[in-house]
Amino acid sequence: MDPIASTETRRQAALGKLDPSTQAVLGQFFTPVKAAALMASMLRVGDLSGAVRVLDPGAGAGSLTAALVARLHAERPDVAVHVVAVETDPFITPYLRATLEECQAAYGISYDLVEGDYLLDEDARLDGPFDLAIANPPYGKLAPDSPAQLATAARAVDTPNLYVAFWARAVASLREGGQGVFIVPRSWANGTYYRSFRRWLLATASLDVLHAFESRTRVFADTKVKQENVIAAFSLRPQVSSVVLSKSVAHDEDPVACPVPFSVIVRDDDDDKIVHFAEGASVPPAARFSLGDLGISVSTGKVVDFRNRQYLTDNLGLPGVMPMIYQSNIRSGGVDWPQANARKPQGFVAVEDAAIRQLLPQGPYVVVKRQTAKEDPRRIIAALWDGPGRVAFDNKTNYLHESNNPLERNLARGLMLWLNSTVLDRYFRAFSGHTQVNAGDLRRLPFPCREDLVLLAKTAPDGLPGQEALDALVAKLFSEMPDSSA
Repeated sequence: MDPIASTETRRQAALGKLDPSTQAVLGQFFTPVKAAALMASMLRVGDLSGAVRVLDPGAGAGSLTAALVARLHAERPDVAVHVVAVETDPFITPYLRATLEECQAAYGISYDLVEGDYLLDEDARLDGPFDLAIANPPYGKLAPDSPAQLATAARAVDTPNLYVAFWARAVASLREGGQGVFIVPRSWANGTYYRSFRRWLLATASLDVLHAFESRTRVFADTKVKQENVIAAFSLRPQVSSVVLSKSVAHDEDPVACPVPFSVIVRDDDDDKIVHFAEGASVPPAARFSLGDLGISVSTGKVVDFRNRQYLTDNLGLPGVMPMIYQSNIRSGGVDWPQANARKPQGFVAVEDAAIRQLLPQGPYVVVKRQTAKEDPRRIIAALWDGPGRVAFDNKTNYLHESNNPLERNLARGLMLWLNSTVLDRYFRAFSGHTQVNAGDLRRLPFPCREDLVLLAKTAPDGLPGQEALDALVAKLFSEMPDSSA
């Protein structure tokens, strides 16, 4: 019997019987056979010898173990393979045991099945040292000072999520030169939330392969996961000089891969250690300023609508009503307000002090959607607001301002145009692994100087030009601009 085919059958059978109420809690999104084979192919097996110890810390039905030991049997039949597979759900362990037994019969492996919580179990078998680790770990927030969070911090590094905690313990259990490959959400690669983990990982291990999927939905289609997942292959050694960047639409197609310098993946001067998943995502040299350099601040909208229901109204004729702006009001570089047939109230009653404190002074601001998806034509969707009176922004928006005061109008228009350009969109997509555009992400972006932003606004027609026209305008402006602009 083919263990790969049997394991895929078991995977599908197990998924069909899982309790939906616990599936998400336990992170039970089992890896399809072709994704498992893709992951196994990213490990180097040529230098293995003698006895090889393999760790699968979130084993599920055993798809990853089956894919890896099948490859080892085909390419390195001379090595003796011992697998340590961990599973916390007693309902799933019979499926996993059946996979391990089939692999033992077909490939001659030995194994230990550890039934327990990988992050909390003190079983010595989990500490390695391991030659290889392969995993599709669960994901979900770790509460501060929870037993799993404290245990991971003691072993390796403080982590905010289950999947990076699994990753950290696995790295810590590798022998020198040992390798691992994990399929994980892309969120670890940027943002302050995972900064400590990135710093620790890059100081401890080498990133060898980074694989991105163009589709968010196809890899785990039968589990209805819409998470943007990536594959990271790594090894316990100093960082190698080049990293293989790999991509495919989904898991069932041949990837396109090429080596790139590590300095392209993680900038030498980047203290946050943001990990980029694209090569050549650059902006013109003149766009070398941050918002902080320009004296411009970015903040998240002050109004949390469900906490301020008493101030929200559809009656715009009431005394003290000011515009209430949501990300759904952002349209084509401007703000559609009041929005016809709006699903949310378009007015904010600012009579009480608590409401007045949430308003901004009248004048131009740049408003940016906080929630976008990689399938959108642009990840950064910005608009110019210059409406009547003071204004309230919902917390699903970010806004650009100068010390909580409005921007000069042409400066605001230039910022809006630059933020909506394709060149900046490509730059953002290279490092963003979230469905959100956070204020911290906007602070990391490169901008032209204030004078050039004003020139861009004066060169462009009113409103937001079509994408091709805007990109041509940006390209022409920078092709004629000396690099010495400041």
